[in-house]
Amino acid sequence: MAGAKIGLALGGGAARGWAHIGVIRALAAAGIKPDIIVGTSIGAVVGGCHLAGQLDDLEDFARSLTKRRVFGYLDFNLAGTGLISGQKLCERLERHLGDRRIEDLDRRFTAVATEIGSGHEVWLSRGRLADAIRASYALPGIFKPVKIDGRWLFDGALVNPIPVSVCRALGARYVIAVNLNYDISSRSAAANAIVNQVEHEEAQVHQAPVENEKSGIGARWLLTRQLFGRGDDAPGISTVMVDALNIVQDRIARSRLAGDPPDSLISPRLSGIGLFDFHRAEDAIARGEAAARREAEDIARELKLRRDVDDRLHAHAS
Repeated sequence: MAGAKIGLALGGGAARGWAHIGVIRALAAAGIKPDIIVGTSIGAVVGGCHLAGQLDDLEDFARSLTKRRVFGYLDFNLAGTGLISGQKLCERLERHLGDRRIEDLDRRFTAVATEIGSGHEVWLSRGRLADAIRASYALPGIFKPVKIDGRWLFDGALVNPIPVSVCRALGARYVIAVNLNYDISSRSAAANAIVNQVEHEEAQVHQAPVENEKSGIGARWLLTRQLFGRGDDAPGISTVMVDALNIVQDRIARSRLAGDPPDSLISPRLSGIGLFDFHRAEDAIARGEAAARREAEDIARELKLRRDVDDRLHAHAS
């Protein structure tokens, strides 16, 4: 298989995407090095950071997250086009990626996004890596969309949840895909914990209404209740949005994988890890690594067979 390219399609799945770190680690341990990486949403985050040489830093960050720290990154935005501005996450990306450009990476990388209005699938293969990643994970209604080259973009999971087709279009002859949503679950312990934490501040709102109005605690409490919902009450805005997105994403993924199946599909067993459980990186990474190890031997064997066939064909042609 001399000269043939291996593609890795990293699917969307919010907090479950930490499993991609384990997948990449296991593939590397088996000597499998993709020539092309394409990511959607959290897949773009992990894939882009990996090719930028920042996977260790990303893993350290992921493992350091607690429920409280996750809450700290929720910079609510009442006046914008998303409930969360994403500025804190943006600053984190900028700190690690700076002005690194996609075309300067040592291997090919593409982030998948969706254009607002037209619904077109957009492949971000050039430009600032941090901007492409942000556009790919900008969950509509939750994060602010990102403007790139005059187009407003948001989460690519709406059009291509597991971007096998992009890998093939970029020249990959063997595509490994990672599906994070084999077992979908949106509401999580983390979402409930965030609500509970804010409710501890509710007493402060009543005790010092003027001071807390200035500090934003009251507004944050009300918005968090709306965003995440509450126990047995009606689901919050984010729960409804993420559930709706996952229904659409699941249908699209099934359809696209049936029409253009990968050569190997890795589906980590992520039951019990909700889409907001960003504090469970250790568990998700371990499950991703285990899933990739289960498939790695078969992948390596198939790649060797293809190389042998290519070598024989090349020798015969000579």
